[in-house]
This record gives sequence, structure tokens and C-alpha cells, in this order.
Amino acid sequence: MSKLIKVKGREESAAEEARTRDPWWKGAVIYQIYPRSFADSNDDGIGDLPGITERLDHVAALGADAIWISPFFTSPMLDFGYDVAEFRNVDPIFGTLEDFDALVAKAHELGLKVIIDQVYSHSSDQHRWFIESRSSRDNEKADYYVWADPRPDGTPPNNWQSIFGGPAWTWDARRGQYYFHNFLKQQPDLNLHNPKVQDELLDVARFWLDRGADGFRIDAVLHMFHDAELRDNPPASDPGKPRARSHDFQDNVYNQAGPGTFTFVKRLRTLMDEYGAIFSVAEVGGSGTEAFQKKCTQDGDRLNSSYGFEFLYAKQLTPRVVCDALARWPGGEGEGWPTWAFENHDAPRAVSRWTTPENADAFNRLKMLLFMCLRGNAILYQGEELGLTQVDIPYEKLRDPEAIANWPATLSRDGVRTPMPWEKGSPHAGFSKAEPWLPLGPDHPAMAVSEQEGREGSLLEWTRRVIALRKEHEALLVGDLAECEAGDALLTFQRRGEHESLLCAFNIGEDDVAFTLPEGAEILSSCGTIRDDGLGPFAALVARLPE
Repeated sequence: MSKLIKVKGREESAAEEARTRDPWWKGAVIYQIYPRSFADSNDDGIGDLPGITERLDHVAALGADAIWISPFFTSPMLDFGYDVAEFRNVDPIFGTLEDFDALVAKAHELGLKVIIDQVYSHSSDQHRWFIESRSSRDNEKADYYVWADPRPDGTPPNNWQSIFGGPAWTWDARRGQYYFHNFLKQQPDLNLHNPKVQDELLDVARFWLDRGADGFRIDAVLHMFHDAELRDNPPASDPGKPRARSHDFQDNVYNQAGPGTFTFVKRLRTLMDEYGAIFSVAEVGGSGTEAFQKKCTQDGDRLNSSYGFEFLYAKQLTPRVVCDALARWPGGEGEGWPTWAFENHDAPRAVSRWTTPENADAFNRLKMLLFMCLRGNAILYQGEELGLTQVDIPYEKLRDPEAIANWPATLSRDGVRTPMPWEKGSPHAGFSKAEPWLPLGPDHPAMAVSEQEGREGSLLEWTRRVIALRKEHEALLVGDLAECEAGDALLTFQRRGEHESLLCAFNIGEDDVAFTLPEGAEILSSCGTIRDDGLGPFAALVARLPE
């Protein structure tokens, strides 16, 4: 039970008081929807916006505060929406602008905020800006993208490598120059050094804010600004590390993370502040990017939050991994607010990375309770509340361009993008009557919503309980984090609010661990076996400490 306090002459919970004091997004649970795979309303095998609208009740029933929808904009879909051909429209496979408006209206009716992706680092080569830019060196859009002359021998202007493999430069005979692309050659990088490009992108943001978007997840923030001098990257400073891509042989110093990023995000924040309590979160991938993440969010005039890949690419969940990640966001003055994700459309299912099939049920409960106890926002990926596993997609059915290019060294992102299972007995588990664009996992129908809804002990019902726990306690929502201690398997930390302190303890292991609850502590939630002198395998608890 949450603690009651006096506020303006009446009693309310400390969590309710925090909700009125702090912005809605602080401590929020955000449910990520990958639109191709969530729900298909027209039975063409691909999910769409009307399908999302029809299934929003499921998200609201979880207790989530917001949805984040991955790109649904006009696109040739070579990178499945992250190659945008028109920033201000909906791709026909997903629906129409009117469908987006209807989705926003339904979400707001259910009390859900709507966060959408904004892709500012690059566009599709089919975007009208690039078509004009490549036509000559003196047109109005000539400097909207990053163009450079070849070296005297005709080779690219520097040694930068694409994340998807091979040189990050492609020759264009129309201009007699190379253009730069951090990703696919069909995803040319926008030149954000050009103020006109920044103005165009801010107009895009305004377009979606005017249509009711409540915030943005900003894609590939690390890649928005390159070094204007086009200096060569140095060789990788960790030569012993395994390499899957040519990109991994360099320290990517000059092709990304330019200081202009922080000027642009200030401009974006100023625009978003015109619309009130709007939320912005930066996606910052790659190793060694903690300082950049913080610079994106510092001083209260940049972005609200940032998330990296500390958990998304962690091969194991250990107490040390958790404490190290949390220590990077201690809550100092001028520091932004962290956001965390254990899974998303770019990273494998956590349950398949972090435990064995026989321990999956117990581990999923511990993982979900831990997730809701972290200081920061929590992005819950579709199907995570069902315990979905990573799907092994055979090569002939791969759609992910990175996996195809680097097969078999790079793990396919397709395995986490498979359709959401809604009804066990329906065709394709209720996702669509048509053959889905990716196959369902063979074990996923048994985990469908229909199989877990209302069933005591199901992971779906447990997820609802722990989200409710988070929302009932100010310490979990917005409190400080203290005394994070990492043993071999035992993880403990405290969450401290203005009116209560909570002890969170987790046994991330297959054997019993010694643990004694402080005298007078009251257990608020637990999973697994809790003993007077220890925690059983994958057992966890949250307890209120005595005052």
C-alpha cells in the first residue's frame, strides 16, 4: 500500500503528489510498438495504424503511460521505415494521416500519450530533397546532404565505414562526387551543418506536434553531425576485439558525435516547449557514449532523456551490469533523466540472452520487477509482457538488411520483430489472416494474450501488478537511487523518495543466496521463494524500510 500524506488539506498518496509536481513523463512506462508486427487490420500480412488503434486497450490495461510507435512514414522500406521518403506523411501500407489522427484520439481517450520516431540524421535516397540535391552542384538543395570530391585516385574522400558494412561513401556520377551514409547507401546523411536543413527538420517536428504527438524518440542522435573537415577515423584502439563489420575496425571519432548536435537539440527543445509537457528521448547507440548521452540532456534546455544500449546488447544480466549502468546517472545538478530498455526492435529478446528455457518463467518475473524498480523511464517492448522469446529466422526469410549483409556474423534483428500473438486459436495467432511478413515464433501462440489474460500467475498479469506497484510509490517513480551493491548473484539497492525508502533485492542466479531483511521492513511485492535468511533462485522483493 502506498503511503498517504497531507497535500493542501487532504490526504493523497506520495505518488499522486509526485504526479502533480513532476512532468508526466518522469518515471513513465512507455510501451514500444513496432507497427509492422503489432496488429494487421486489413489482412495483408503487415501491421498498420488502424490495427494499433484496435489494440490500444491492451496497452492501457497494462498501466503504461505512453506508446512509442516506430516509423510509419512514407518509405521504400529498405530499412523498414528508417529510410524516410516523406517526413510528413504515412506510408500507405500503414494507413493514412487520418488513421494517425484516429490513433492519437483513441490513445488520448485511454489516457495514453503518443510518442513517435523522428529520423533526423538521414533520409531515403528517394526523398525529393535528395533527388534534387544529386541533380547538380548548384541547385537549391545542393547542400542538404554531405557531398565530397574524390581523392586524386578516385577513391572516397576519407576512410569512414558504414555501420551496415563497406565504405560510408557512394559515388554519384550526376554530381561527380561521393555522398556520405552512415547506414545503407540508400540512406544518405542529411547535412545538419546547413541551417536550412535544421529549419526543415524543425518544421517536420511542428507538423507532428500540431497533429497531437506528445513527444519524440529521436533516432540515431549520435549520427546527426559529422566532422565538417572529413578527417580520417583512427584505427580501433581495442585491436583484440572480434570484428563483424568493417565499421568495427575504427574508433568512430569523426563520422559521428559532432558538437553541433547540442546546438540543434536546444533548438528542438525550444520548439517542443512551445507545446507544453512534451517529452523527448534520444537514442544513442554504441560503446563509450555515456558522456555524449549526458550532453544531450544536460542543463534543462536540451532533450529530456536519453537511452543507450547498456542492457540491450548485454550478453548477461548481472548485478554489476545493473549497478554500473545506474551509476552513470547519479542525479547530479543539471543532469537529464535516464531511460532504460531491456529489449527493442534492434536488440534480441532479453529472456533468450539472459537465461535458459527452463528458468524463463521465474527469470521473467524477476526481470520485470527489476525493470520497474530502476531509476528512470522504462521502455517496454511489445510482447515483453508476454515473455516472448527470440525467433530463429532462417536466412531465406531474412528481411533485415544488416543481417543479410553480414550473415552469419551479425545476429538478425528480424528475430525480435516477429508478429505479436493475440489469440492462440486464430490464424497466425490473431495477428493477421494473411501470411505475416515475418514468421511467428513456434512457441509464441502458447504465450498469446488470450492465454494469459486474467490467468493468475501469468507474466501478463504480473506485469500489470509491478507497473501498478511502480505507479503507487513515489520512491519508484521519481526517487533517488542509493547503495547499489553487486554480489556474484545478489543485487540490492534502495529507492528513496521524500516520504519513504524502499529496499529492492534480486537474486539473479540459479542457487540460493544469503539475505536478511532489515528488522521492521515491510515486503510490498515479491516473486520466487523468500526465506528469513535468504532468497531462492530468481527470487526478488521490494520492501518498505522503517522510518
